[in-house]
Amino acid sequence: MPKASKKSNKIVLTDSYVPSDKEEFMNPVMTEYFRLKLLAWKADIIEQTRETVEFLQGENVSHPDPADTAVANADRQLELRTRDRLRKLGKKIDKALARLEAGTYGFCEETGDPIRVGRLDARPIATLSIEAQEMHERGERTRA
Repeated sequence: MPKASKKSNKIVLTDSYVPSDKEEFMNPVMTEYFRLKLLAWKADIIEQTRETVEFLQGENVSHPDPADTAVANADRQLELRTRDRLRKLGKKIDKALARLEAGTYGFCEETGDPIRVGRLDARPIATLSIEAQEMHERGERTRA
């Protein structure tokens, strides 16, 4: 049974709670667990983005040595690509949070079946069950 308490209509999780396949799928405690996990991940991304912006603003791209300038430009491009990946990941987290609010989080978009708790815990933005993901990847390989 999940370890949680309810205070003033709000679920408060204990640090030791880990969702499992043995409990009711997407019960209020499990839903809150994933909501908090997604919000923490999003906060981490926002912090990383802030650090990237500070790095880019403080970086001097013009160096006396052309090799140093080239290295600085390569570092800048890498930071920009990383920031773009984080931006896309942030959008996926927002979509997962919207699915949580709509009550569709944790269910495969292809089959409608529940996504295994272990998969959601490892990849909280997952939208497909492992089986549907494998079929999707096989289809991509066939088309390629």
